[in-house]
Amino acid sequence: MSGRPANVTVLGATGSIGTSTLDVLARHPDRYRPWALSARASTDAMAGLCVRHRPRYAVMVEPGAAEALRARLAEAAPEVEVLGGAEALVTIAAAPEVDQVMAAIVGAAGLAPTLAAAQAGKRVLLANKESLVMAGRVFMDAVADAGAELLPIDSEHNALFQCMPPGYRAGETAPGVRRLLLTASGGPFRTRALDTLAAVTPDEACAHPNWSMGRKISVDSATMMNKGLELIEACLLFAVPPERVEIVVHPESVIHSMVEYADGSVLAQLGQPDMRTPIAQGLAWPERVEAGVEPLDVVARAALHFEAPDPARFPALRLAAAAARAGGVAPAQLNAANEVAVEAFLEGRIGFTAIPAIIEAVLDAGLGGRVDRLEEVLAVDAEARALAVQLLPRHAV
Repeated sequence: MSGRPANVTVLGATGSIGTSTLDVLARHPDRYRPWALSARASTDAMAGLCVRHRPRYAVMVEPGAAEALRARLAEAAPEVEVLGGAEALVTIAAAPEVDQVMAAIVGAAGLAPTLAAAQAGKRVLLANKESLVMAGRVFMDAVADAGAELLPIDSEHNALFQCMPPGYRAGETAPGVRRLLLTASGGPFRTRALDTLAAVTPDEACAHPNWSMGRKISVDSATMMNKGLELIEACLLFAVPPERVEIVVHPESVIHSMVEYADGSVLAQLGQPDMRTPIAQGLAWPERVEAGVEPLDVVARAALHFEAPDPARFPALRLAAAAARAGGVAPAQLNAANEVAVEAFLEGRIGFTAIPAIIEAVLDAGLGGRVDRLEEVLAVDAEARALAVQLLPRHAV
């Protein structure tokens, strides 16, 4: 990598994390080159990114979208080679030319290419929490076996990483750490009357008070399942049991998480609610680079507030904690059921409060299976999804 810019593959380039990553890369053309970009089907958005950033490859998962993009770029950016299909994601994640991979595909679709990047020994910038939740030890073992560098990009896990002792590597148990404190905004319904939650609309659930995110992630924030998935992820990234991870509601989203040490010290990472900060930290680690983020005016913020999450309002937290304690197939089942339920909610087929109900029913079914290999993870995922789909009619609106 010495003497040339680092080649970066951005999986999920048209999403909010992907576009923020490309913004940071463009600020440092001497350090980074967008080598490959991927999207599922957003042809217009991808065409614009390819014309601006001129990657070597562009991947569209939907074959029809790949054909459309190829036609769009024939004159506008003929040097960009367009590939189609999910298998091409693995190709651009594991290619020998690639130095770093931003894993920002939402949901289970990001697992295979993210795991491939780890197995190829890349620096993996992990913004796809579902990959770690689903694959657990399979993923962490791949990182260790291949000597990959794993940098968490979710703002909370990146904050925890920044508060760890010098020289810390993801997957290790840090000496002297007593507790991890994951902060949560509380989403758009933190103070909404409980008896009105059943009537929540998709647009209301996607109106996050602090962050600009995709619709699936926004719903996860509204149910606080995102924080439940992050709890599972934190246990794996930092090698701690679930009882040493505490979720704290912090509405201002200024403190992104905290690490409590055995001597009573609590280290916190603060910053604007702007994903370019953790993205830049991961790209440049252990160095620091400019990210285009406005300075944090702590005087203007005046006051910061903290509260415990309401278990009646956020049952997803209880379900995720139970899956974390159970381990094995439970986290993959939790994630699969959540993805099915959230999609159904966004399509108007079930109500908001049906999301945790469906997840709980899938977990209670006690599905079996092992998760020692990718194929086994995918089998568990498919079985849990099928059961969740069967449960949808019981909760139809």
